[in-house]
Amino acid sequence: MKIALTAAALLLASTASAKTVVVTADRMVDVLSGKMVEQPVVVITDGRIASVVSAGTQRPFIPEGAERIDLPGKTILPGLIDMHVHLGGTPLVQGYRALEYTDSFNTVMAVPNAEATLKAGFTTVRSLGDYDYADVALQQAIDDGFLPGPRIVPATYALGATGGHCDENTNRPSDAKTSPGVADGPEAVRAKVRELRKLGARVLKVCATGGVFSRNTDPGAQQMTYEELKMAADEAHMLGMKSAAHAHGADGIKAAIRAGIDTIEHVSFIDDEGIRLAKEKGTWLGFDVYNTEYTLSEGEANGVLPENLEKERRVGTIQRENFAKAAKAEAKMIFSTDGGIYPHGLNARQFAVMVRFGLSPIQAIRTATSNAAQALGWEKDVGAIAVGRYGDIIAIEGDPLADVSLLEKVDVVIKGGERVNQDR
Repeated sequence: MKIALTAAALLLASTASAKTVVVTADRMVDVLSGKMVEQPVVVITDGRIASVVSAGTQRPFIPEGAERIDLPGKTILPGLIDMHVHLGGTPLVQGYRALEYTDSFNTVMAVPNAEATLKAGFTTVRSLGDYDYADVALQQAIDDGFLPGPRIVPATYALGATGGHCDENTNRPSDAKTSPGVADGPEAVRAKVRELRKLGARVLKVCATGGVFSRNTDPGAQQMTYEELKMAADEAHMLGMKSAAHAHGADGIKAAIRAGIDTIEHVSFIDDEGIRLAKEKGTWLGFDVYNTEYTLSEGEANGVLPENLEKERRVGTIQRENFAKAAKAEAKMIFSTDGGIYPHGLNARQFAVMVRFGLSPIQAIRTATSNAAQALGWEKDVGAIAVGRYGDIIAIEGDPLADVSLLEKVDVVIKGGERVNQDR
């Protein structure tokens, strides 16, 4: 331990002119080991973690003049990661009510939604589809310090088939228009992936099946061929991007897994073969098992159409049953909520549902920390309070390993060593 301490001291001494922040608390959840660390001292230099020690077992090296964030009585965890949000979306304007609002309404709404997400403890999100490249604009504004918000991995428009879940569907031919993300056939898919990457996408989302909130689509029906999905995955990987598939139906899920898509979102009707394939291929599964409760209780008042509510009732129950099966099978899971279907900032309510249907608290926490970091390919940057990663930290009261619902009440959020909110 003396050698490790000396190395840390040399590192910190060499960056004496850099901004240094020291975070202390009563406890820390080490998501990598699954254990609780007493009296943690975390030193953050220029936004990244320089050292992590337990003051009870090792004397911390604290540079002179370092800024302190002391959190007595608190438990700290790494900043949380939601792998599936739509920051421009709001559940309060649904169905035909959306026609009352101007085209740029969702872009404007993305600004307060991003701040609410950050203050809820989610310091990194994956934006899986927003209109007018709003997620790219938001990423740029946040990264340059103009707006508060989480780190964003943008997908821009979701890639889908003509008339599919990610197209613009209407009864009126005079109003018909095609989503900028539509592509039919492998070569058109190849070109569309390149176009989306050029315009700011850093993750590719494809719509392999129908959906709940789209008009005239069946969630269980496959809408992209294996060849199209394979082209999408291969092209994304060649360009250095991960890929995600909106997929409810069993056939679409299996086609996406076989095609090499990295994460499967929703996963509602996955069957035993699909779970086996996901484990064989190392594919991550992102079940959005919380938002059903919000949609069925508040959706009608918000303008959700009856046909969409009926699809949600049918999908939600089966999805949770299959989540339990996948959890029992120890499939690889990530934290994907479909934020925007419920109000942004309530993301953490999904933890308790995940535990209710089969995960342990530490397994649920890992879906939004170390697992999510691996699925992003950002395991050197986020997902744990560990040397070299961003100084993204949240603080709560109590022990989330005993009661994961405590994560619904985050008291302090630190992003890159900067405190972004005060105790509630």
